[in-house]
Amino acid sequence: EVQLQASGGGSVHPGGSVRLSCTTSGFTFGVYSIGWLRQAPGKERVVVSCMRSSDGSTYYADSVKDRVTISSDSAKNTVYLQINNVKPEDTATYYCAADPGYCPRLAAKYDYWGKGTLVTVSS
Repeated sequence: EVQLQASGGGSVHPGGSVRLSCTTSGFTFGVYSIGWLRQAPGKERVVVSCMRSSDGSTYYADSVKDRVTISSDSAKNTVYLQINNVKPEDTATYYCAADPGYCPRLAAKYDYWGKGTLVTVSS
């Protein structure tokens, strides 16, 4: 059974950093592309970043690409999302999701989801 669990959220001051972790199980790490998505209150869920399984290439949404880094540790079956210089608009529940192929740009295209982790940016 494919399982994903996001963690690492919490309260962060503007300008600070946060690293989110997505721990995976139930499949051979690297078989699925792993995306990070977020949903702010009252807004739709959107893709923030994704790491493609086939070649490790990465995608970043324009809104975050200068502040966000996606990485992975195959020994720990974990994908990370580092967010630097956080802004109030980064406040959202962050989810990790898996897709067997490429990195979808639409949230609805992902096949497997973990429970989210809340990041709140406030002073």
